[in-house]
Amino acid sequence: MTSSIAARIHLMITFVLVTCGAVGGVCFGLLLGGRTTALAAGCAAGLGAGIGSFLSRRQVAAFFRPESGLARADGYAEGIADAVLVSIATYQAAVFPLTHDGVTEEERDARRTVAYRVSAYDGLPLAVRVSAAAALEALDQGLDSERAQAAMKDLSLTVYDHRGGR
Repeated sequence: MTSSIAARIHLMITFVLVTCGAVGGVCFGLLLGGRTTALAAGCAAGLGAGIGSFLSRRQVAAFFRPESGLARADGYAEGIADAVLVSIATYQAAVFPLTHDGVTEEERDARRTVAYRVSAYDGLPLAVRVSAAAALEALDQGLDSERAQAAMKDLSLTVYDHRGGR
């Protein structure tokens, strides 16, 4: 009979917890009152750690079990996708400012650099990276504000589609 990797990991962690609990209980018992107290404290601590591990085995196995068909929501990747959207939107505001002298070349270059760096993160979903690249391409040309607006709309919809908790 072969056991799963989750069961093996749980068994190893249980062994370490029970051993550390028993040794810690023995040391604590020796400090408090002698050999009998050390034996009782070591047994109690080891038994408590063993019971706790036994009761948590289902949760541990469920944590390591691969999810069936559904993509697991990754909050960090969702946050980075939102950061991509915001950084590209600030770059868009620098490319198409409301006033003629509203943005300097240095500020535009800085916003462009930030947008490209955040968009290049490897943890982003592929669809968000592709949509971000299309939006950056439309903004880099800087000629057609409607094309850039359409690319930003596609990016925002792609980021929204990849949120786990909607």
